[in-house]
Amino acid sequence: MEELTWGAIFSRMFMQLGPVWIALVVLFAVSIIYKRRLGLYGKLFDSTIGMIGFALVMFWVFVGIFGGPLDMLVTHDPLSQVSGMKNKLPGTPMRGAQEGEYAYFLLGGDNLARDVFSRLIKGAWVVVQIAPVATLFAFMVGITLGLPAGYYGGRLDTVISFLANLILAFPVILLFYLLVTPEIVLTGIPNYMALFLFVFPLIFMCILLNSRYYTQPKVRTPLLLVVLTGLGWLYLSLVSSNGAVVATPTYVIPGIPASFDLFDIDPGILVVFVSVVFVNSPTVFRIVRGLAMDIKTRDYVAAAQTRGEGPWYIMLWEILPNARGPLIVDFCLRIGYTTILLGTLGFFGLGLESESPDWGSTINAGRRLLALYPHAAIAPALALLTLVLGLNLLADGLREESLRD
Repeated sequence: MEELTWGAIFSRMFMQLGPVWIALVVLFAVSIIYKRRLGLYGKLFDSTIGMIGFALVMFWVFVGIFGGPLDMLVTHDPLSQVSGMKNKLPGTPMRGAQEGEYAYFLLGGDNLARDVFSRLIKGAWVVVQIAPVATLFAFMVGITLGLPAGYYGGRLDTVISFLANLILAFPVILLFYLLVTPEIVLTGIPNYMALFLFVFPLIFMCILLNSRYYTQPKVRTPLLLVVLTGLGWLYLSLVSSNGAVVATPTYVIPGIPASFDLFDIDPGILVVFVSVVFVNSPTVFRIVRGLAMDIKTRDYVAAAQTRGEGPWYIMLWEILPNARGPLIVDFCLRIGYTTILLGTLGFFGLGLESESPDWGSTINAGRRLLALYPHAAIAPALALLTLVLGLNLLADGLREESLRD
């Protein structure tokens, strides 16, 4: 078989990504039809910049989903080495391809003879798993601490702000390096941090529901029991790994039994996840604190206080909804920052395993032969660039539409 031309390569990649294009068309068609009923999300489709950014972001989200757990897009095993394919150029045919095997390496082979296209697809799933969820957890921590600090002020604000500034004073890369080094991991410190940080979504949801249904105990009590049970189980599953919350060479703290564990997070991913939440939380705290200090002086907050509403009701149901515009924009931007941080960690070989298909590790592996075989590093670099660009454009679109409200 002859090598594919660039036109044939792009054509085959387009067909290989067929489920992604179908999902994008369906999503945009439904969203545009019902955009007047979808609030701020629907108004996003009135912004050209926002639509372009949303399309780029959702493209990689669907690539991650269809190429990760559904395994519909990859052409080869991203970890398998194929004889004779080391550093091969894009469109190189496989030698002795068996029946049912994809006959080409669409984006060539890397320095270990692995398929660059398949690693690119699997790398998207690593980003989709970690970046949005870690950012969401950071927002839960920042909101839970930032609202009372901004609303009450005083000593509470002073203490929490001092701790946040203490974390922010550390260089981010140095802080990441300290948290993901094997010596620190063996002490169990990241696991203790997971125990502390992952409890904030549980606290947030309980306070949210309690403040909303405080005057309706018949509704509040069973609702809180259901939420506490479900989120508690999820929390224990998150912090437990192989039946242990913390496992060091000298002691083990038992966690949820393996038979009840909903999922088992890879230790490398858990460390990276905790590091991202820990680094992003102080910045979110400062944003929420500033918004709370501004909004608490508004007339509708004074009206709620006059009605006799409790402090947490005012914070969560009066202040927080009116701060959603800046927070949604920052959420999109922060996912982009997190994506870059994940790429940086992978590039320096920190946290994730060395053979991980994440984009940072792939760029690092390809840069060593960049002058001779640029394809192995350029493909994941372009993927990282387009995803972060999409998130920035999406944030700009959301900012435009939120200012019109």
